[in-house]
Amino acid sequence: MRKMSFLKKIWKFLVDNYFISIFIACIGFVAVVSVYKLFFVKPTYVYAKVKVGQGLWWASTQKPSLWYLEAFQNVIKTKESENDLSGNPQSQILSMRYYPTYIQNQYDVYLIMKLKVSKLGKTGKYNFKRSSIGVSSPVDFEFPSVQFSGTIIDISEKPIKDKLVEKEVVLAKRNSDPWEYEVIEIGDYYFDGKEKVFEIIDKSARDTYVLTSDTFGNYPDVEPELRKYIFVKAKIKAKEKGGKLIFGEEQILSVGQSINIVTNKFVFQNYRVAEIKPTK
Repeated sequence: MRKMSFLKKIWKFLVDNYFISIFIACIGFVAVVSVYKLFFVKPTYVYAKVKVGQGLWWASTQKPSLWYLEAFQNVIKTKESENDLSGNPQSQILSMRYYPTYIQNQYDVYLIMKLKVSKLGKTGKYNFKRSSIGVSSPVDFEFPSVQFSGTIIDISEKPIKDKLVEKEVVLAKRNSDPWEYEVIEIGDYYFDGKEKVFEIIDKSARDTYVLTSDTFGNYPDVEPELRKYIFVKAKIKAKEKGGKLIFGEEQILSVGQSINIVTNKFVFQNYRVAEIKPTK
């Protein structure tokens, strides 16, 4: 009898204070849904390619340095992950490719990542960390050993695999200093974190001469200065997309186009693509 009387009092209190009842019901509903999502719903994962940087693709900021690459390599090696409240991996770095820029000790860094998301109905959109994501979306990550921002440049429900094709290219530069030709080494290459994507296989040069004018545009009676017209033959791996060859995610390879490539021992500045053909 006492138990029934106590329950009646609780019921009368809830009826008399229906705003409190609604508030308690809402909290209970949210709690149940949250617990269900955390512990009973199977997580959904997508794969994304992320360019490391400020996060907004149109913002120009300093690019990652060498010490950043070492941090990412350690995360990949140890299979470190960013976890959610239930302990499930929220994001993981699966692989990395990086390409040096002309600015010393700065790189364009591209990560293939696995992200835990929720699918927004039939819209085809995904929600990551309570934000809608897609190509060009800024994203932030907080791994135990490294924190960084980036821009999503590709996203897929299937694992992303870079399909590269090998081509033979000839790079040319006119009016080079003679020493430049001497320091170019056959066999020198660039490794992008996963594979060799550029390797020098041959070189040649012919002599040219220039005359240096004075401040008034006159050419005094001086000896012509020796220069070299350099040709470098190399194997290069690039992506075929839309009928175009793309090197390092963003550089389009075409005859006459200047190219930005740095090998282990040489920086190719002011070189242009003179020829592209399939490898033998």
